[in-house]
Amino acid sequence: MDKEYIERKLSQLNEVAAQIGRVIVGQQNVVEEMLLSLMSGGHCILEGVPGLAKTLMVDTLSKALELDFHRVQFTPDLMPSDIIGTEILEEDHSTGKRFFKFQQGPVFTNVLLADEINRTPPKTQSALLEAMQEHAVSYGGERFKLPAPFFVLATQNPVEQAGTYPLPEAQLDRFLLFIRIDYPSADEEVEILARTTSVAAPDVETVLGAEDVLELQRLVREVDTSAVLLRYVANVVRATRPHDTSPPMVNEYLRWGAGPRAGQALVLCAKAHALLSGRYAVTLDDIRRVSHPALRHRLLLNFQAEADGVSSDDIITSVFEAVPEPESPIR
Repeated sequence: MDKEYIERKLSQLNEVAAQIGRVIVGQQNVVEEMLLSLMSGGHCILEGVPGLAKTLMVDTLSKALELDFHRVQFTPDLMPSDIIGTEILEEDHSTGKRFFKFQQGPVFTNVLLADEINRTPPKTQSALLEAMQEHAVSYGGERFKLPAPFFVLATQNPVEQAGTYPLPEAQLDRFLLFIRIDYPSADEEVEILARTTSVAAPDVETVLGAEDVLELQRLVREVDTSAVLLRYVANVVRATRPHDTSPPMVNEYLRWGAGPRAGQALVLCAKAHALLSGRYAVTLDDIRRVSHPALRHRLLLNFQAEADGVSSDDIITSVFEAVPEPESPIR
């Protein structure tokens, strides 16, 4: 790896975070996790109660990236064709012939904001499945490729709120990271009040383009991960599945655990975090840093967990405490 070249790219990425910070108060961990998802070539979902600037955060990120951006407001009456597109009848004025032409939907973009994705029924939510996994859309027997890079940022309100539809497990697993947004601190809330009740928000400068993002995604995959840490990640993921040898909290509170895609997410995001930190090899701390957003949406809690107030984050913490660390981990 050309160290000087990589440092220049990382400097641009840090500038993206700085541009977001000109508009968004606090939430540094959330911004970092969004950038990790972008660097890893995956999609992310942001969950928080209304009013925590989820949509503004994604909109600001899109402005800092010189990429095509579309926003879809998910509502109960939204149809799959409103996302992927539909066929329209056109006429050739020179010959008078009529023909059907595929009209591309908003999914044909680089950055797609699926706003309040859990406000629309599962039929429409599932329309994103193929696009998110295959980066392509099938319609009328034809297959249409999506632009590269393709990055879905979905926002949702907690499922316990009225008028929401829980995402299907198959689609939830397609998201690389599940990012939770908490309330701001007291000082941050004062700063929010000061910013939003005075002059207009500052302009956001464009920092990265499509080729820069694709290059960062390529660099992430070149970051080294030792065989010891790969084995450790596999052990962690396997420990989330109810079994005789699993940690007690797993057997007591989970219906089922994470699949192989969870391990892929852990390794990729750990690589991205190492690169973002200026390192070219993954450490145990990188894996720990991304463990909760990479795993929390891949664990299915049972009724007992809900009754006892146990969250998926609690179980992830217990798994990492139970799984033996490598004898000579890279830290």
